[in-house]
Amino acid sequence: MVDSFTVQFANGRAAKAVQVHNLNELPDALEALGLRRTVPTMVLIGGAGRLSAADLDCLHPLFTNVIAPVVESLGAGVVDGGTDAGVMRLMGQARAEVQGTFPLIGVAAVGTVDLPGSPQTSPSSAPLEPFHTHIVLVPGSKWGDEVAWISDVAAVLAAEAPTVTVLVSGGRIAYEDAAESIFARRPVIAIHGSGGTADELASALCDDAPDGRARSFVESGLLRGLDISDNPDTIVKVIEEHLVVEKT
Repeated sequence: MVDSFTVQFANGRAAKAVQVHNLNELPDALEALGLRRTVPTMVLIGGAGRLSAADLDCLHPLFTNVIAPVVESLGAGVVDGGTDAGVMRLMGQARAEVQGTFPLIGVAAVGTVDLPGSPQTSPSSAPLEPFHTHIVLVPGSKWGDEVAWISDVAAVLAAEAPTVTVLVSGGRIAYEDAAESIFARRPVIAIHGSGGTADELASALCDDAPDGRARSFVESGLLRGLDISDNPDTIVKVIEEHLVVEKT
């Protein structure tokens, strides 16, 4: 049995949280969080602490005008790394700005994050993002230990519903995140113009002979590139194509 507890943030908001130790606990953990299963689910991956304030300003409209509204309209959920940095901060703030009701679930290795009111876990640990609604703490003490768990939590939450991964910017760990989604046969949408890994993978789709790791992403047939300058309706439509549950 997995018990939940409450994380109280300084901004007055609270998130329901659980700590798990193995994959078999995930269904019970999501039940303990009060999360409904069989929910269309977006995995959000990409840039974190290395995104500058200018980067965050440039990416802000993508989250507030496109990603958060389409997730809300579809009744979907979002799973990400949960820390108060980069795309995860943007996702939390966007949910608040659009007054979203969708579940925003942060999945973080317990040894890499700091709980509000508790001592710092390690010199490199980070605070949790305060607009997330749910937190799943998983085993691990270094950045990247959460990667497989993010994908697994999304799979358990979605069950038979569709899932998609959206990649915005990112570095080495974003490659690992994207690879986990490809391994799970989850489509990956790389937002070109957001920088980093997203640009590299989106550009690989236009390369006649992509080299290195990018080749396997292209050959999977699961990678799609969109440009951050595209009409917002175009990006919304592509996300909808991947997350709308087909009626039978």
